[in-house]
Amino acid sequence: MLWIYALVGLLIGTVLGIIISRITTPGYKRQKTIQKDLESAKFELEQQKQDLTDHFAKTADMLDSLGKEYTKLYQHMAKTSSELLPSLPEQDNPFSKKVAEQSDASTKAPTEKTSSVISEAPKDYASGSTGLLKEEKKQQLSADQAIAAEAS
Repeated sequence: MLWIYALVGLLIGTVLGIIISRITTPGYKRQKTIQKDLESAKFELEQQKQDLTDHFAKTADMLDSLGKEYTKLYQHMAKTSSELLPSLPEQDNPFSKKVAEQSDASTKAPTEKTSSVISEAPKDYASGSTGLLKEEKKQQLSADQAIAAEAS
């Protein structure tokens, strides 16, 4: 019975010793603070990434709306310049070329353009069979043959 008390006492002493040494060890405390710093840095990094993503999304929307507003302004200037200054020669009107190009582009039928695009094959297609799926055995060169082939 004495041996059982001794083993239980030894076990309890060992567990208490490990717990006390972990708490009082300066390296353990330092490790905990470094771990907390690492987790906070990771959180800040993720927050900055999210803020950056939100910023670029908002900026893209603003640039899109700015482009649309600029187009509206340009169209308004072109329209009013021809209405307010009808006697102005065409070469002196800075908007006359753009207005003519826009009216030509709007009068073209969109089906003509798409039909010509559809009839052409994409430029990256091979004109014939490429042989990728053929079961021909290809000649394998040794290192000396490959060096000689590159040299020639």
